[in-house]
Amino acid sequence: MLASVGCLAAVLAPAMARAADLAKRVTAAAAPTFVDWSGGYLGVQASAGASYGAFNFDRSSVGGRAVQAFRTGDATGSRDQGQNATTAVGGLFGGWTWQTGRWAYGIEADLSAANLKRPLSLTTPGFGFESLDSDASLLRAKTDLYGSLRARLGYSFERYLVYASFGLAGANSSFIATYPDLANGGFSTARAEQGYLGFTLGAGVQFAFHPNFALGIDYRYVDLGESRRFTLGAVPGLSGGPVSTRASATGNQMFARLMWFPDGLRLPPEPDETAPHDPDNGETGRFSLHGQTTLIAQGVPGFRSPYLGPQSLVPAQTQQTTTATAFLGFKLLEGTELYYNPEFSQGFGLSGTLGVAGFVNGEAQKAGAAFPRLRSNRYFVRQTFGLGGETEDVPDGPNQVATRRDIERFTVIAGKFALGDFFDGNRYAHDPRVDFFNWSLWSSSAWDFPANLPGFTQGVVAEYNRKEFAVRAAYTQVPKQPSSDVLDPRVFERAGLNVEFEGRYRMAALDRPGVLRLGFFSNVGNVADFRQVAALTQAGAFDDAVAATALTRRPRRKTGFYANLEQELTDDLGMFARASFNDGRNESLSFTDIDRSFSGGFSLKGAAWGRPNDTVGIGVAVNGITPAHRAFFAVGGLGLLIGDGRLTRYAPESAFEAFYAVSLTKAMTVTFDYQHVENPAYNGDRGPADFLAARLHVDF
Repeated sequence: MLASVGCLAAVLAPAMARAADLAKRVTAAAAPTFVDWSGGYLGVQASAGASYGAFNFDRSSVGGRAVQAFRTGDATGSRDQGQNATTAVGGLFGGWTWQTGRWAYGIEADLSAANLKRPLSLTTPGFGFESLDSDASLLRAKTDLYGSLRARLGYSFERYLVYASFGLAGANSSFIATYPDLANGGFSTARAEQGYLGFTLGAGVQFAFHPNFALGIDYRYVDLGESRRFTLGAVPGLSGGPVSTRASATGNQMFARLMWFPDGLRLPPEPDETAPHDPDNGETGRFSLHGQTTLIAQGVPGFRSPYLGPQSLVPAQTQQTTTATAFLGFKLLEGTELYYNPEFSQGFGLSGTLGVAGFVNGEAQKAGAAFPRLRSNRYFVRQTFGLGGETEDVPDGPNQVATRRDIERFTVIAGKFALGDFFDGNRYAHDPRVDFFNWSLWSSSAWDFPANLPGFTQGVVAEYNRKEFAVRAAYTQVPKQPSSDVLDPRVFERAGLNVEFEGRYRMAALDRPGVLRLGFFSNVGNVADFRQVAALTQAGAFDDAVAATALTRRPRRKTGFYANLEQELTDDLGMFARASFNDGRNESLSFTDIDRSFSGGFSLKGAAWGRPNDTVGIGVAVNGITPAHRAFFAVGGLGLLIGDGRLTRYAPESAFEAFYAVSLTKAMTVTFDYQHVENPAYNGDRGPADFLAARLHVDF
């Protein structure tokens, strides 16, 4: 009997194995490769300081006398750009989607409350108030309600839907004018309400992280058209007649969205990112395509601020930044790769990315924009020369075509890039899209790396790599002058040299790996000398320090160095530390106003509480400047990021940061961040300030 059973099992085993294999193939074939978004959905959307707009006033008159056209302009909430004090916009939306294959189309309606205020001083020529204080007469245009009805057309891949939208948009706006009563003294106020109906064009991306929920980013350009002529009352004591005008409105809006699908979505499985690359499996690995989008909403409440300067941090404000990047790679030949990164960016840091030397949002650019701006941030060729011996497999990733390469190798990169792509790396604190926000924590902040306003330069990088260490050097262009978006073409007269040694070791006491990086830089650029500016300003040779700075810039050298440590402590816990210095004699060209910086902290994965892909980060930083640099700010000098108009009580700027990054999926992370900054801009008279932020990051 047992023999018969054994024979039967032997006969059936191959058939059962084939059946199991077939079942696996059928299951794999049945699994969707992209989301079918068909059906209805509801959601909420919010924009914290990322709605920018302008009102254009024309055909205006005061008592029948024509006044030239004027505008409340696009701005960021800073003083210099303070014509648009933007606050939160938020509301509800709902829609229905139909899908054919990968193509989705549908209709959506939304309604949002807003508090968008755009002030304009009525010292505009023609109103008759030119001789008055600009704060004495003010026109405020306030939009309190937005709505739209849009069609959407999109393409579905994996868990994403990328779409374009168009349709109708409407808004309700109030115009409030405060006039000085030149006849009786005091002020008088007039108000008018106007409704608008226009059109909207936009685009967005959404990602399904749960069968019933998706997160998205939605951009729209809104043109609300022109209103009918309306009256804002008379100007007592000036003309005796009514003030009448006509206003047209445009805007750029960026929303973060949470969507609910009551009928559920069928999600494709997440890709196995741990599968090793096998160059012998028949795949060429010649192309690489990746992308990312990051949205950061950040705010600061009120804090001690007895005065404001041209580049001070303003209390009680919110702002939002958004970037979207494509990482395109192509292997031309074995060892020769070409990369290109177009990037959209929109928004501004708090106060227009001003007011704190160790700035609090690593995604905020000094070249911010009220509308999505497209830039070619990177385009470079990388040539790798293998030197034989042991090899390593490199998986496909952003700016990396999957390949197998020699560990001992010599690499040359030429083109446009960010120096942070190759220098000052750190496993625990280097990327403000996924870890720390503060500039002094993700970078050696006294390192004035050459870059244009968005943070990129052109040049050549060479690297020699071995298993135990690497040595790399770069020779690049510098900006024509501080905070310039134009790189200086005179590379043999004005340029930047960066050299870095990277040593890899294993700490015997912990039996854990670590990395030590030592860097040196020397830049020659068109900058001013701090002591010279201070002396000339105090002697009265120039009207102010700003003029003295601009008129005394010459080719001068700035030199410095940094040390950067990363140390694994356990499988889930790591430590980082940085120290950086520069000579502090002349202006910085590119990064920020820091001459001395010390920072460090810890990064912990959430395995202990059952969330192995979550990350907790804690870090501190202390920044300082030289006595010459202090004298420069004391006479009213303006740096790259800071300048309170005076500096009577110097104190080191210090920062504490803590964040929790929640991994919703392998591709999506939501981060909550808190920062506390003492003595912003080294000013003991201002602060301390606390900052709260949320970040949505998606890779694809």
